[in-house]
Amino acid sequence: MASIKKRPDGKWRARYRDQAGKEHARHFVRKVDAQRWLDEETASLVTGRYVDPKARKTTVDEWCDRWLEGYGSRRESTVRQAKVHLAQIRKEFGPLPLGGVRPSMVKTWCARLLAEGSAQSYVFALHSRLSQVMTDAVIDGLVAANPCSRRTSPGAGKPRPYLATEAQVWELYDRAEEKYRAAILLGAFAGLRLGEACGLRIEDVHFLRREIAPAVQYPAEPLKTDMSRETIPIADALVTVLAQQVGGREEGTVLVDDDGGALGPWKVERHMRRIRRGVDGLPDGFRFHDLRHFYASLLIASGADVKVVQHRLRHASAKTTLDTYGHLWPDSDESTRTAVERVMNRKINNAADSVRTTGEAAS
Repeated sequence: MASIKKRPDGKWRARYRDQAGKEHARHFVRKVDAQRWLDEETASLVTGRYVDPKARKTTVDEWCDRWLEGYGSRRESTVRQAKVHLAQIRKEFGPLPLGGVRPSMVKTWCARLLAEGSAQSYVFALHSRLSQVMTDAVIDGLVAANPCSRRTSPGAGKPRPYLATEAQVWELYDRAEEKYRAAILLGAFAGLRLGEACGLRIEDVHFLRREIAPAVQYPAEPLKTDMSRETIPIADALVTVLAQQVGGREEGTVLVDDDGGALGPWKVERHMRRIRRGVDGLPDGFRFHDLRHFYASLLIASGADVKVVQHRLRHASAKTTLDTYGHLWPDSDESTRTAVERVMNRKINNAADSVRTTGEAAS
């Protein structure tokens, strides 16, 4: 129900009731303004884009606080990353009401971050976080639509990983201190991520079956996906190294620091930065994660197909594997040409043979 009435003081009172039956009213000097407001409100009710007037006042800062309260049940590292992203979002949009964040503003923000030198992958992560926060605001009825979309996204980017040579990997290994050597092997020959390598427990290594079954990452946090817990077959040589690393211990992490506690990821990465400087050809940005790329290249060079590589790297989908490593598979031009020619030649050659046979019989 909606109506407009003139008050004794000469102002126009426009009112309507929302889906819950709650009445909302505003007063205007001109009737045309009252009618315009009433039309907008009733149209939003009809189209399902209605937002309660009080909810429209919620700022990005206020919603981020509430959003984090519901996000806090996740892993500590996940929450910590979300807070880092939200700090950047608050810096740009914090005082604005949620409905005041426009697609053009999001697009401009991403473009400016890129122009200032932020990595495309980082800007993409910020955009994804803002989209996640705004989607939840839509679900909560605080805003009519999410201003983030593919049109505002900077794109994830597809940087090709640096692939170390076998010689470079072994030089890293030789230069590493003893307590870091097993970590390098877990990255280069089992494809473990840094957190997984540092969190790998003795019970996760099945020595007799020659397998690793990752279950947690440093510091004893559960892995994010079921696929991350996929079992990894390992070489006999790596089994031997890990057995020596563990020694007589029956519990705890495989990688240990000088005090016997778990070796922290930051120490491994810091040591990698130090030893990579002396390895000819390694870029300054070479990280532990690049050892995982080396492992992927080994699998691909051995002839493993996409699905095998996906499972060994424990990617959630084969698309992720192809997006990251598709350029490493051998050029297929010649193989596809050969496959087509093999099929065509059977027909063409048979036809030619038939023509020759007919001609010989006629002569």
